[in-house]
Amino acid sequence: MVATPIRTAIIGFGVSGKVFHAPLVAADPDFSLDAIVTANAERAGEAARLYPAARVFASADEIFASADDFDLVAVCSPPSTHMDLASAAIAQGLHVVVDKPFVPTSQEGEHLLDLASGAGVQLSVFQNRRWDADFLTLKRLIRGGDLGQVHSFESRFEWWRPEGFGNWRDAATPAEGGGLLHDLGAHLIDQAIQMFGPVLDTYGETANHGPNPEGGESEAFVSLLHESGVRSRLWMNGMAARTGPRFHVLGSSAGYTKWGLDSQETDLAAGVLPTDPSFGVENQEAWGILGTGSMETAIPAERGAYPRFYTQLVESIRGTGPLPVDPRESIEVLRIIENIHSSVRGLS
Repeated sequence: MVATPIRTAIIGFGVSGKVFHAPLVAADPDFSLDAIVTANAERAGEAARLYPAARVFASADEIFASADDFDLVAVCSPPSTHMDLASAAIAQGLHVVVDKPFVPTSQEGEHLLDLASGAGVQLSVFQNRRWDADFLTLKRLIRGGDLGQVHSFESRFEWWRPEGFGNWRDAATPAEGGGLLHDLGAHLIDQAIQMFGPVLDTYGETANHGPNPEGGESEAFVSLLHESGVRSRLWMNGMAARTGPRFHVLGSSAGYTKWGLDSQETDLAAGVLPTDPSFGVENQEAWGILGTGSMETAIPAERGAYPRFYTQLVESIRGTGPLPVDPRESIEVLRIIENIHSSVRGLS
């Protein structure tokens, strides 16, 4: 017997909803993309053109008023709205995916977790960077022992955008989930913990050299000491006139350096379908380098795999597997972000 597709509504059709969630949902036969919410007339027209079978609503209230028509809601709006929208969806008995950053505070995350548990619905966070090609490749190298005992992990998301991002990232305050520590730190800290385990100690720095002095930080640095003994050093910067390596990892046997960002976001933004044979396949010239001293070897990259998030979500909704991302893990990342913001305020 063929299972009925999971009827899905996407709230928000900016970068998150348009570039990531809508294409991934539409390409997966276990889902049907039934509704898109956007109050922006231009985006509404684009949503209708790209997904003619989906209803386009101007307000999330229209989704909740017809909640019996849906099974899942993906919350892809600015983070300051995540708490209210996810709570409303859970109250209607709908499963929920929340884009990162999950919510502005760990307290809100705990509350959503309690609500979902009480309602018997699945709640997950879209930590898609767990399925980046470079991250999957590094995991393979570490598990295979190619680096020996890792002791230093450097990771960066850096851009040159002196004009700012033009959205909540630089307009919203950290209390509203704005700033690059919430935005990019949600990825980098999550990746570090997934790779090297729980954190014993944290240190961080933030600065705002962007166009909005009242908004969130335009750059941040985070240092994590893991229980495993590994030290993670994480940079996120929207004002980087020159960018550093995406990964620089040192172990007792070798080091690994990788430049450039995963291609999946660029592909999706260009209209490449997740089902395309080229999707997630990294060009050879972008492969990372493993070596010691002058001995270097280009390492074939794993295929990027953002579709796996929704594949695993199907299993969790149907009771055959775990969530793709446990929200408790995103709450732990939020606690680290809160600790850094608190310590930075204490020094100012």
